[in-house]
Amino acid sequence: MTAIARVPSTTTQISPANERVYRQSNLLGDWKGRWSKTNQPVEFKVVSITGNSAQIEYTHNGRTERGTGKVNGSTISFGNVTIGTGNGKNAAMVFAFGPAKMSAMLEKETAPTDQNRLVGTWIGNSVEDGVRATFQVLSINGRDARVKCTVNGNSQEGMGDVYKNAVTFGKVQVSSDDGMRGKVTLPLGRKTLSVSVTKSVPPGTSSSVNRLA
Repeated sequence: MTAIARVPSTTTQISPANERVYRQSNLLGDWKGRWSKTNQPVEFKVVSITGNSAQIEYTHNGRTERGTGKVNGSTISFGNVTIGTGNGKNAAMVFAFGPAKMSAMLEKETAPTDQNRLVGTWIGNSVEDGVRATFQVLSINGRDARVKCTVNGNSQEGMGDVYKNAVTFGKVQVSSDDGMRGKVTLPLGRKTLSVSVTKSVPPGTSSSVNRLA
């Protein structure tokens, strides 16, 4: 397989039109299975999707390749492999190089993080950059999150994508490891700004209860 250069991590951006038609967010995640011919393990991780490109980590034969794959509807091609899924839980992958072909059935790994603790209102500001951000995760249903994002008084509301310990909405993302402290990543001019945020705890609710929610 041709070596593919490493690319920087990017925020997931899936167009509303593609999401309605193809449910491309179903492709996001860590897929694992075995080749049907050799029974060798194979892993295909879709880290993010931006337009027609996807950041990929492909592990086979004991080595990992990282780079950019091409998104085409409900499938992603990366080098000589193509993966597609209809339900976001199971996927089919095909390897083709000249006359050589192999296939594998993959299953998506369940995210270990309790995503419910992302639900809440995350507030933070960057005095140096003059940015105040509020990211509200109103509800989570599977990989879909209903969110409202406000940056310097400008608000947007809609559906975001959930992956592990993060919710992405357009070009803005909130992430947290403990459900109380986190960061909001958003574009600012030509750079990407990371703002530390904390979850707003309603009066009368202890932090210990909130962690268990």
